[in-house]
Amino acid sequence: MDFDDLLLRYFGSADLASVPPGAQVAGIEKMQVDLGLEQDRAKRFALWCVLHLLDAAPDLDVAFKDAADRDAARNFMDLVAATGQEQD
Repeated sequence: MDFDDLLLRYFGSADLASVPPGAQVAGIEKMQVDLGLEQDRAKRFALWCVLHLLDAAPDLDVAFKDAADRDAARNFMDLVAATGQEQD
């Protein structure tokens, strides 16, 4: 899954700053629903990563049944934190 394609699919624009707040909320909600329905591990991981960047990801134990997927998500969180891109 391409990051820009995900943004276009859920928010109608690859430039999140141009998306109105209401459309951002709706896009996040749709992405969360799709995460819950997605069966493909790679697609689930991609959706979770974008949701994490948007501070809207579910907890790891909720999102991932497989321990390897949870470990990969922790690694992603560490990488994001190391770049200083994570917003708290």
